[in-house]
Amino acid sequence: MSIQYKTVKCKINGRDRECSVDVRASLTDMLRNDYGLTSVKKGCEVGECGACNVIINGECFNSCIYLAIWADGKEITTTEGLVAENGELSEIQKAFVEEGAVQCGFCTPGFLLSASEIVKSGKKYTDDELRKALSGHLCRCTGYENILKAVRKLAGIKGSL
Repeated sequence: MSIQYKTVKCKINGRDRECSVDVRASLTDMLRNDYGLTSVKKGCEVGECGACNVIINGECFNSCIYLAIWADGKEITTTEGLVAENGELSEIQKAFVEEGAVQCGFCTPGFLLSASEIVKSGKKYTDDELRKALSGHLCRCTGYENILKAVRKLAGIKGSL
């Protein structure tokens, strides 16, 4: 059986990129193996834990179930792309630190990208809507409360969690 390859041209964290990938490869594999973007975690590899979340053209996706070839022509943001050029943390990253929303850190990159999508949407979420928007992530350390506080802090969400 021969393996087929295809060239994928996309923008990753603001930089134009091009590489040849196995047509069966996931976007997670391309980002980690070809570009060294290790914030994209391999968790469940079936799209249920959120550890591999990336933003593609403004919307979060589980990169483990997104084929790398589908990224052709797309703009992709990983957690590395949230950091300013001078190395300063983004506002959402600062909020996670300030609210103690990080423990082991495995799920954090996926949560940060979902939180970024939520904040950028400008939508005013209720607490229940926010919980639902973040429900595609599994975290075994924080109990979610501090993560919810961090996102709520930046999204201007009122209410008690």
